[in-house]
Amino acid sequence: MTLTEQIKQLAAIAQKVTLATAEPFKSGVAKVFKLSSNETPLGPGENAIAAYREAGAHLEDYPEGSSLALREAIGGVFGLDPARIVCGAGSDDLLNLIARAYLTDGDEAIHTTHGFLVYPIATLGSGAKPVVAAEKAHTADVDEILAKVSERTRMVFLANPNNPTGTYVPFDEVKRLHKALPPNVLLVLDAAYAEYVRRNDYESGIELVATSDNVVMCRTFSKIHGLAALRLGWLYGPAHVVDAINRIRGPFNVNAAAMVAGIAAIEDAAHVEKACAHNDTWLVWVTDEVRKLGLTVTPSVANFVLIHFPLDKGKTSTEADAYLTKRGLVLRALNNYGLPHSLRMTIGTEEANRLVVDGLRDFLATK
Repeated sequence: MTLTEQIKQLAAIAQKVTLATAEPFKSGVAKVFKLSSNETPLGPGENAIAAYREAGAHLEDYPEGSSLALREAIGGVFGLDPARIVCGAGSDDLLNLIARAYLTDGDEAIHTTHGFLVYPIATLGSGAKPVVAAEKAHTADVDEILAKVSERTRMVFLANPNNPTGTYVPFDEVKRLHKALPPNVLLVLDAAYAEYVRRNDYESGIELVATSDNVVMCRTFSKIHGLAALRLGWLYGPAHVVDAINRIRGPFNVNAAAMVAGIAAIEDAAHVEKACAHNDTWLVWVTDEVRKLGLTVTPSVANFVLIHFPLDKGKTSTEADAYLTKRGLVLRALNNYGLPHSLRMTIGTEEANRLVVDGLRDFLATK
């Protein structure tokens, strides 16, 4: 593939993402519930809001360039060496930095069929080739990933849990994947939704990073911490990977307001637990109620559900999306993820969740 062809392919993917996230809010309803971007319905904690407001009095100052205080706060919460942490403007920023640092023309990077769209975008942006590994039951499959490894493979992206399917790979399988990868292949574990998972066989990847030279884990403040507007993420990796990323990242890639809000958020265990408890209750409720309507829901461990619709005229996902949008209920269409017959629904407030189920019931009852 020529450079021009790569640029065109990259632009096409970016355009699909832009169109998919330009939500139709002009629905003419009194209240709109945005359930398309997996934002927490609880919002940020009071401590994070207070820290953000206080930062407003010092906007004339550049932020500290290494995010030291934030890295120390993250290290304190998770028991990690702050020197092995890098912070960025959301985990998207960090995923792109990883690709820039380790991929070049002729290289290959593997992601799964319905993996996060940033992976192929970051891969193409670095001049490398994205390689797709098939999923099974909308879940990443270790054997399928390993079957795609070639002498050109330099990176494997694994979203765990995966967005937009909500499925996960047990930690034993993640370790099996890592053990079978060549040492020159970097395994990137994207654990943006890790805090929501309540399964005994799940691990975010901290242990594997701590004991390996070719594993990186990315996390975000955008989901459970409710700081999506500030764009803040972090990664934990081997010292040599951290050094490489620090050499190419911008010196002020995290703003001061995001830093102080992030410190307050990461240390607010009570708010995190409150968000988890809310999700525990309503994830189960939404899944059960939607299934009662006769629709298929992929089992999810995150803060969203993947709802599948029939192909019958009048019952399709496209028609359901339009119907719900007119009611002010905005879900996520997934054509750009290769899931044209499905919608992703964020677990929202009690009011929002009940309205969606009622809306789907009315939609399916129409003739």
